Amino acid sequence: MISKVFSSITVLIIALMLFTSWYVVDTGHIAVEKTLGTVDMEEVPAGLNWKLPLLTQAYEFSAKEIAIDFNDLRPKARDNLRLQDLDISIYYKVDPSKISEMMVKYAASYTKGKDALLPAYNVVYREGRDVIYEEVTKIDSLALHRNRDQLRLGIATELQLKLDDKDPGIFTITRVAIRALNTDPTIEAAIQKAVQAQKTLEAKKVEVEIAGKDAEIEIARARGIAEANAIINSSLTPEYLQHELNEALKMFANNEGGVIVVPANMQNMSLMMDTKSIRKGN
Repeated sequence: MISKVFSSITVLIIALMLFTSWYVVDTGHIAVEKTLGTVDMEEVPAGLNWKLPLLTQAYEFSAKEIAIDFNDLRPKARDNLRLQDLDISIYYKVDPSKISEMMVKYAASYTKGKDALLPAYNVVYREGRDVIYEEVTKIDSLALHRNRDQLRLGIATELQLKLDDKDPGIFTITRVAIRALNTDPTIEAAIQKAVQAQKTLEAKKVEVEIAGKDAEIEIARARGIAEANAIINSSLTPEYLQHELNEALKMFANNEGGVIVVPANMQNMSLMMDTKSIRKGN
């Protein structure tokens, strides 16, 4: 009877050891083994893996892109006005071959994710929050809406520099997303007013340009008229005027002695008249 109980316990222990001697690492993840308090610095790839039963513990980390969400931040802008709400997501990756190193260096920095541990999460979170506040102070509150790209780029660049300064080549900031950017309601009203003023100014500029073009057209028209008059005046020589007068008198002569009106100012102009017609008129 005792031997049967002993045999059952032995089988149970063997089964337990076999069950705890293997584990599966999902695709996109790596594992770090820790045996009796000592971390194995060689990362374990995805797939079926074996370990010492009961003595070795496997920590499965994500080697994919990881998102850190910063919600309800209220940093101050360059003009010392505080934002009402700022929500930003920072995405980062850790070199898979350095995850065990990060586990040792930052023992309490990883956190539990949806399906795996997130390496150095708290490190990136702390540095990221500081960088967000620093970058917001570089832009006026009224200009933040128009400079989202500048803010995103500034956060990504500065955070990458800070992380590289501590751990060169381990972290990669893949992207930054601004999910919400709300200033104080009074500032929002000022932004709307500023936008409207800008649109009004642009409309006025267009009106000024149109008026300028109209003025150019009028100047060109006046210049053309002046030049035409100058040409006409230069062509009105005494000889030409005498010729025109003579032609007009000839036409009046065909009226058989009709009335002729001669302008008073006829200097240097000779009247050519038919003496016969004059005698008949007498």
